[in-house]
Amino acid sequence: VILARLVGRGVDFVVIGGIAAVLHGSAQATFDLDICFATDRGNLDALAAALVELHARLKGVDDATEFVPDRRNLSQVEVLTMVTDAGELDVLARPAGSSGYEALRRNASRFDLGGFSILAAAIDDLIAMKIAAGRAKDLAAVEELEAIRALGLEIRRD
Repeated sequence: VILARLVGRGVDFVVIGGIAAVLHGSAQATFDLDICFATDRGNLDALAAALVELHARLKGVDDATEFVPDRRNLSQVEVLTMVTDAGELDVLARPAGSSGYEALRRNASRFDLGGFSILAAAIDDLIAMKIAAGRAKDLAAVEELEAIRALGLEIRRD
């Protein structure tokens, strides 16, 4: 639902994190969607509109704290973790371990999700971001992603 809403609003983004790894063949369980987004004005407006439609709220913050997902606020975001009516969503402007949105987009693979398609970060970019995150679960995911890459199972870019 979140992906469909983002695509429907015309948001320019690349899926990163666990969902991207799963799209490439990972068996890891993941419970949130992570995206890296373009930071131009039009895209910030599209992302803001999608977040409003999804009733996005800041994760781990008292409900009384007002969050306004607008271009001004989103332009200042490095990492924003949210809960929406459709699940958890993390949006990142410049994920650690990456060269940023343009490089991620350039290397990304396109996936058809039945009715719409999305871009997901390439395995090499996922590995670099997981290493930069450095958490135990990320380092375990690196091993699996390296195995997928070594076996030639990853999805090739269009």
